Amino acid sequence: MMGGIAQGLSQVLGERIVQDGSGQLLTGSLMDYALPRAADLPRPVLDSHPVPTALNPLGAKGVGEAGSVGALAALTCAVADALARTGVDEFDMPATPDRVWTALRAAGAAR
Repeated sequence: MMGGIAQGLSQVLGERIVQDGSGQLLTGSLMDYALPRAADLPRPVLDSHPVPTALNPLGAKGVGEAGSVGALAALTCAVADALARTGVDEFDMPATPDRVWTALRAAGAAR
């Protein structure tokens, strides 16, 4: 779960595919992304509500991509909500510091 949460946060805050005008990929390795490290993130508080399944003898179910999907949606909505309060109507991921600053300045200039 914690790895999935880190992945979702990374997608919202820094990951993107960049190509030049001719379509050449400029973000071709993990060195081109703002990948978070464990020390970069707060420790999430996880809770559990086990509901065993009757479909197997152990009652076990997988969590799949629960961490990344939930974190992606939650943080994207939080960024959009925060920016909307300043007059930013639309904002697409990733929410890099430069992109957030540019959106805030554009919203301020439009007022």
